[in-house]
Amino acid sequence: MIDAEDKALLTRLFDAAVRAADPMAALAAHLPERPRGRTVVVGAGKGAAQMAAAFEGLWDEPVEGVVVTRYGYATPCRRIRIMEAAHPVPDEAGLAATEALFEAVGNLGPDDLVVALICGGGSALLPAPPEGLTLADEAALNAALLASGAPISAMNAIRKQASRIKGGRLAAAAHPARVVSLVVSDVPGDAPSEVASGPTVPDDRDRATALRLIESHGISLPDRIMAHLREATEDAPRPDDGAFGRDEVRVIASASLSLEAAARAAETDGVPAVILSDAIEGEAREVGKVHAALAREVARRDRPFVRPVAILSGGETTVTLKRDGGRGGRNTEFLLALALALDGEAGITALAADTDGIDGSEDNAGAFADGTTAARLRSAGRDPAALLARHDAWSAFDAVGDLFVSGPTGTNVNDFRAILVR
Repeated sequence: MIDAEDKALLTRLFDAAVRAADPMAALAAHLPERPRGRTVVVGAGKGAAQMAAAFEGLWDEPVEGVVVTRYGYATPCRRIRIMEAAHPVPDEAGLAATEALFEAVGNLGPDDLVVALICGGGSALLPAPPEGLTLADEAALNAALLASGAPISAMNAIRKQASRIKGGRLAAAAHPARVVSLVVSDVPGDAPSEVASGPTVPDDRDRATALRLIESHGISLPDRIMAHLREATEDAPRPDDGAFGRDEVRVIASASLSLEAAARAAETDGVPAVILSDAIEGEAREVGKVHAALAREVARRDRPFVRPVAILSGGETTVTLKRDGGRGGRNTEFLLALALALDGEAGITALAADTDGIDGSEDNAGAFADGTTAARLRSAGRDPAALLARHDAWSAFDAVGDLFVSGPTGTNVNDFRAILVR
């Protein structure tokens, strides 16, 4: 059984990371200059409703607008309309939300201000298939990308070329109004054009780039999507387009800031902390093995860090589905691989969780693991290696009572991993 004090400490570190990305605190320092005309708020992401509520509380001028969030993540707003849609596979409600966002920014003038509240999860929440494609095509594209194991930057570059709203197109529809994008980053490197596939932030990757990424990562996409990518006549807007000259983009919260807050919390508890990186990518199970090897080296030889220590990292790993998957997400898959690699190792406890409160499609943010996890699974009649092979990490941690459930957090700065070595 995992030590209760270690679980409590790791939970405090997660809570500190989430608090550092609190929408109210993050927005307060980045409010734009008041316009002479209207203020229209648009937004998308798992934490977009909380961002909208915080903006209403901070903005002392009339405001209107629409934001879309995942089902179950809404929070009441007085003047900004909150819509809900499906994540990670888009649905009809997402289509309706996309059209509502376009309607909200239509017919604006140069004296008007559009405030775009953008955070992770917005890609799936804003389906907008271009002419010739359908919602089913966009859902198939999303499913294929999520199963491909490709890094999030590659997925987003491809999504942008099969959409009417991503890649800066929503901002283009709002011009000549000024667009200020306030972004909570959930992507490695914090490039704002990557978050939610950048509906208000263009980047310089075109369809040719998307096609090269599909080939280099060996991604298999539906024929209709491939035909569109090869035959479309119009790319997404470019960053050097003069129409974006008055726009502003501000990253107001990120994994880096949250990991620094968690490190301070660990040190307050008397445990020194180190941050490996806020931008770790790769196959979740392989990243888990590497983290386990590092933790073992610390536990056995006090190198490269001296015990006790909290080893922190962030970023976004991926899971390549090589067979029909079980239940779970990338954080629980990371942890199950780590648990197998630490089998029998004493003095190491880990938490991996998504800062939005949901890992994959279940209701847990992540899970806890230690050197006893694999043995406890076998005692419960479960084969940890077999569970990992079929991507069924949720079932593994459910069987030993080590799921971590935080509920929706109202923010999203990607994955949080903390390994405590006593």
